[in-house]
Amino acid sequence: MKRFLPLLMLFVSASLFPQNFNMKLAGDLKPRNIGPGGMSGRVTAIDVVSSEPDIMYAGTASGGLWKSTSGGIKWDPVFDKESTSSIGAVAVHQANPSVVWVGTGEGNPRNSLNGGFGVYRSLDAGRSWELMGLEETRHIHRIIIDPNDPNTVYVGAIGSPWGAHPERGLYKTTDAGQTWEKILYANNKTGVADMVMDPTNPNKLLVALWEHKRDPWFFKSGGKGSGLHMTHDGGKTWKALGEKDGLPKGDLGRIGLAIAPGNPEMIYALIEAKKNALYKSEDGGFTWKKINDKNDIGDRPFYYSDIFVDPQNENRVYSVFTNVNVSEDGGKNFEQLMPAYGVDNGVHPDHHAWWIHPADGKFMIDGNDGGLNITRDGGRTWRFIGNLPVGQFYHISVDNEFPYNVYGGMQDNGSWRGPAYV
Repeated sequence: MKRFLPLLMLFVSASLFPQNFNMKLAGDLKPRNIGPGGMSGRVTAIDVVSSEPDIMYAGTASGGLWKSTSGGIKWDPVFDKESTSSIGAVAVHQANPSVVWVGTGEGNPRNSLNGGFGVYRSLDAGRSWELMGLEETRHIHRIIIDPNDPNTVYVGAIGSPWGAHPERGLYKTTDAGQTWEKILYANNKTGVADMVMDPTNPNKLLVALWEHKRDPWFFKSGGKGSGLHMTHDGGKTWKALGEKDGLPKGDLGRIGLAIAPGNPEMIYALIEAKKNALYKSEDGGFTWKKINDKNDIGDRPFYYSDIFVDPQNENRVYSVFTNVNVSEDGGKNFEQLMPAYGVDNGVHPDHHAWWIHPADGKFMIDGNDGGLNITRDGGRTWRFIGNLPVGQFYHISVDNEFPYNVYGGMQDNGSWRGPAYV
């Protein structure tokens, strides 16, 4: 729901007296935000203009896309007029930051996720948007723009977790979205869980495919379609990586990928398998070695499986999940950077989006189930962004006070009560 709040009295009174409700009665009413202040909701995607890092974009699970030009002090919604408010990916073309791409449909397949409606492009830094197709992909989790050619874009569609459909996989355009080619596909239950591009060679990508299926009462993560694939020619040909290359045998699940910007030969893969583990390649992805299978690499891989590398230090690795752990020795050992519970550091647990400035590894942005946080000191202190009104309400109700109070249960943030008029 977009910036949460309803025309409560009108609709509640209609429910008390069963009758045909005419929406024209609500035609002149304007929704207004009544809170709660200081609480936000799940942030799913982050990108920043590297040369002007005060310009930030934050995509949310069900509250649209937000933009700040003040380093996170003030935020404006920039996606309210489009057909969906669920964001799975956002990508800025750094050579021309006026070009911004957004993939809709959250890429974290929990049982309350919101669906999308294709991929959008802005040529004016988010002031206006054009739908560029792929409407049937349902959920888009990753977008990569060729740094040398803004017309070449890769879109990783995770697909709907609720049913099999053929619109999953990796898509590529070389004409800025006028036409699309599906360049990597396994089966109608398998989508793109993650993908990375070599910063020194835009024709080299590693893509993790993930077979998964959700039912209201069950979730199956993994299958024959899952696997890691590599291309050196922009997706014309692919090499499927497997056990002979050092990866685990058997059916795999979700895979998170990270390539070290300062040393692209070093690539990390967080792999869900019979034994979940962190793998590393030191030769650009051709061979792999398991380096850590302890519990500190992460939990609930279907919901997280995100890993990131410090741009200046290829041995500093962040695993982003219920909490955030950091390794200083190339993934062999991790320690908690942000504990999940019990420590009041102002940061909500359950982390889904992470951004590191390419020239300053101490400047990071975290997106989680409670909103957005920014650090400038490598994670020692964090600033919570308290003015992103994107909380997700499962249910709302009112009482009989005059004026009445509004009650609601929020996703992962308890139950709240507040006055309808302040």
